Amino acid sequence: MVFYSTNASDDYARCSSAFVEKNETLNPVVDGNLKERRESNRSKVILDWAVDQNKSSCRGACKSDNAECEESESVSGYYYCKCETGFKGNPYTAGGCKDVDECQHINLNNCLHKDRCHNTPGGYTCSCPHGQKGNGRRNETEPVVTLALLGAFTLVSTLCWAHKQRSLMQLRQRNFEQNGGNLLLQQLSQQQRYTDRTRIFTKVELKNATNNFDESRILGRGGQGTVYKGILPDNTIVAIKKSRVGGDPQNIKSFINEVFVLSQINHRHVVKLLGCCLETEVPLLVYEFVENGSLLDHLDPSKNECSITWETRLRIATETAEAISYLHSAASIPIIHRDIKSANILLDHNDRAKVSDFGASRLVHLGEAQVATVVQGTIGYLDPEYLQTGQLNEKSDVYSFGIVLLELLTGSKAFKFNTLASHFVSSMREDRLWEILDRRVLDQKKNAKQLKEVALLASRCIRVNGEERPTMKEVAMELEGLIAMEKHLQEKDKDMMKAEESEYLLGHYTNDGYGSASASFSVASHDSIQKQVAFEIIDGGR
Repeated sequence: MVFYSTNASDDYARCSSAFVEKNETLNPVVDGNLKERRESNRSKVILDWAVDQNKSSCRGACKSDNAECEESESVSGYYYCKCETGFKGNPYTAGGCKDVDECQHINLNNCLHKDRCHNTPGGYTCSCPHGQKGNGRRNETEPVVTLALLGAFTLVSTLCWAHKQRSLMQLRQRNFEQNGGNLLLQQLSQQQRYTDRTRIFTKVELKNATNNFDESRILGRGGQGTVYKGILPDNTIVAIKKSRVGGDPQNIKSFINEVFVLSQINHRHVVKLLGCCLETEVPLLVYEFVENGSLLDHLDPSKNECSITWETRLRIATETAEAISYLHSAASIPIIHRDIKSANILLDHNDRAKVSDFGASRLVHLGEAQVATVVQGTIGYLDPEYLQTGQLNEKSDVYSFGIVLLELLTGSKAFKFNTLASHFVSSMREDRLWEILDRRVLDQKKNAKQLKEVALLASRCIRVNGEERPTMKEVAMELEGLIAMEKHLQEKDKDMMKAEESEYLLGHYTNDGYGSASASFSVASHDSIQKQVAFEIIDGGR
């Protein structure tokens, strides 16, 4: 750009001075004295250039390995060469772009300590203390990023865990309500003295106790559910009953009924309820473990080769009768079991009886002689009068117990309705009792009288008219009397044997000649009496 001087002393020259300057930086009006401006060195000159409009041609002009092409800001559409970041020098000559040592300039690196900065081609790295590994400049920011990510992950995990726990709590509460937990707690609260005996187990406790309800832990399957063997943390072995179907109002009612009924009972021959779990989809009951199976298992030759003796059978019948008698007359509120059968009579390691499965049981409140209900029970054990009228009373249990007595006598199963009872009654009428008795107990001839007495008792228990049946208290007393009589006879026989031995010894050592004859007479008399008793037992009842 050229300007004419306006200084009077320079009138003789039309162009006293000239220079080049960026157009935007000069105002001819304000800066008219060009000589003064030049002498003050205030001129602004910008020199710029570009290689070519073709970027590929530009790349050919960049001779340095660490150079790159970039579009010119001042000359639009043209490109020029420049050194890459981290390099400095002439990009138009080979090897012209030299590496910049960022570690020598504190403002060019972000390392916290100078001795941890290590220069690299085009950049630098920062080492980590105490032998840790890292990537220099990135490591200074990575811990922050890592911590932020870790914090975010922890927060999300915590929120997810809290949501899951809240969902599980809601599910457990919903299951608790659906399984009748509120109703159960209400009923138990009305019997405060029994509440402490009924423990509420958690789902996790019973899951761990049964190895997640593994198939190998199954003790048996019944009409109302499956029973598992469980081991609690204190090594207590328990039986855990898992209901077959959850959510059904009738099943829930039976479950709550069983818990409440068993909470009223404390008898040595009734299986003990330890607690329950209501958090699962189907309710769970926890009982004491009775390890020797059911009476049905021991009577079935296909399941148990070793038959239980008649003495044990009679004792089991007596203990069962005692338990049912307790339910009817000694419990705080009378209880009708409604499903007495050999499968519900469990045996411990000493073959002691334990009555179980109270899901169908009913409480009989004061003033109620009988209860109208929907008929429940097991075919073959059902009281025909209850089946016809729907009126439940204590004599219904008596009938079912009578069928159990028939199973003990005959070794047969009561699977079909009234088949065993009908066959037994007809055999008694035709005086063919000895033909239908279990051969495994018939071999024991000395029990003939007991077998006859128990058969007569059973025939009274299964009479069609309930009023003609004895009470369970009377049944228990008769069975106890038979056991007591047997013990008395055994003791009497022992005393007689001792007396005979004494007489024999006295007769052997006396000189009057009567001792030996007396002893022989005594033995002969005893044998004749035994034969007479056996004849009367076999001939009786005709």
